[in-house]
Amino acid sequence: MLTEVADGIHKLIINFPKGMGEVNCYLIEGEKGYTVIDTGTDSIEAKDGWKKVLSSGIVIEKVVLTHTHQDHIGLAKWFQQEVGVPVIVSNLGYEEMRKTRVSHGTDRLNSLIIRHGGRSLPPKMNEDPPIYDFDPDGFFENHQHIQLGEELYEAIWTPGHAPDHFCFYNENKKIMIIGDHVLNGINPVIGLWSGEEGNALKDYFLSLTELEKYPADITLPGHGDLIYNLHARINELTANHEYRLQQVLQSVTSEGKTANQICHEVYGNVNIILNLSSFMATLTRLLYLESIGKVERRKLDEVITFKAI
Repeated sequence: MLTEVADGIHKLIINFPKGMGEVNCYLIEGEKGYTVIDTGTDSIEAKDGWKKVLSSGIVIEKVVLTHTHQDHIGLAKWFQQEVGVPVIVSNLGYEEMRKTRVSHGTDRLNSLIIRHGGRSLPPKMNEDPPIYDFDPDGFFENHQHIQLGEELYEAIWTPGHAPDHFCFYNENKKIMIIGDHVLNGINPVIGLWSGEEGNALKDYFLSLTELEKYPADITLPGHGDLIYNLHARINELTANHEYRLQQVLQSVTSEGKTANQICHEVYGNVNIILNLSSFMATLTRLLYLESIGKVERRKLDEVITFKAI
């Protein structure tokens, strides 16, 4: 059930339907119990996985979140209100939670997709989940040192995959808990899941550069296998994005195309309802190319197209 991946750190794979299908949660040993990093989705399957862990007698001291995407925060409210465990999130993460509660983030997402040439999301996808309807018990901010288990880790703000994404670095043990910012063998999707336009890919590139300052012997990602050469993996991800940027740029013409049209040309005949990640990756690349003067946008009948400059 638990696999020790470093001294005092155990990996637990929590399975659930849809999305990535699983998430890596990490349990860090401490005198008062384990600190849990991320939770899995609010699903029966994920709860069952955690109930098996709890029934073994393991004591959870607190839950700490890397970011507030559903597969990482999904059971935080359950941990707090049903299990009785405090939940710690970044100040930026709490802002994202409150935005969703107040302004209906899925409405903004739907509007963003339509504005860039896609079709409306199905009603069930266009609903805000109740997982954000709670107040965390504590907060952290960029470069703050927080205790995970018995060790101090530096919280490092790494926007890109999510605007509130944080990694945790232990300088003594050269361990990086990296969430979804860098994955092994998978390119993390750089998307605009809140429905707000922004230059997320630029943020991602800057965050990758920031992480290069930290020597890590072992890196613990939110999905997939562990990473043992973080700098090499960062270089691979950067090269992959440069390749895709060239693909997107080559697809843009002087007449202009929507993000949805370019997504189909780059990724094939995908259904963006089922493959929303491909659409998001295309859109954030277009917005990045716009920011560096490679493409420009036009707006006709409330639909945005991009054309080459």
